[in-house]
Amino acid sequence: MTRTLLLFGDSNTHGTMPVASLGDQGRYGPGERWPGRLRALLPDWEVIAEGHPGRTTLHDDPIEGAHRNGLRVLPALLESHRPVDAVVVMLGTNDLKDRFSVNADDIALSLERLVGVIRTSGAGPGGAAPGVLLIAPPPVLEVGVLAGMFRGGAAKSQVLGARIAEMAQRIGVPWLDAGAMVRVSPIDGVHYGPEANPVLAEAVAAAVRRHFAPA
Repeated sequence: MTRTLLLFGDSNTHGTMPVASLGDQGRYGPGERWPGRLRALLPDWEVIAEGHPGRTTLHDDPIEGAHRNGLRVLPALLESHRPVDAVVVMLGTNDLKDRFSVNADDIALSLERLVGVIRTSGAGPGGAAPGVLLIAPPPVLEVGVLAGMFRGGAAKSQVLGARIAEMAQRIGVPWLDAGAMVRVSPIDGVHYGPEANPVLAEAVAAAVRRHFAPA
């Protein structure tokens, strides 16, 4: 029986390429993106990629729009795709933007709130709770055209993975540290180069098999 895996993320789940100038909208092809590669690795799953560039955990973006608030859209996505067996959440990078003025502890707590929404959604099979896998995004660099936007974010991002790990262990959710596997591009310091996609897909596939094996 095919099960459903929802990938809830930002531009790096969307497949956005590193940007050399503001306004660039390059996107990897469907088979190049890590979600597309994940589909090929998990043939017994329906893999649904819900990656939105600029998505935050729970902040209304005063410049790019309130619709980038992950907390606002998550309940609708869970309902529209149900039954959802498991949700992979990889967010937090956009929370590092200077405009939000939050630290790594706040970002981890924001992710915990999203986990709570998933666990109480009743969007799993038979009204159960979907499983959750958290992915801590890799640290950002303050380089290129996004450097000013992410001013101060590089230092925060260096401890974000540890804060997410602590939170995940406390609430009993499996997690991956993407920063141990992939690096952001030196072009813009936020997005992934093409070499990261297969690495991340393999790691997520292994984690899904390990944590969400059929009963």
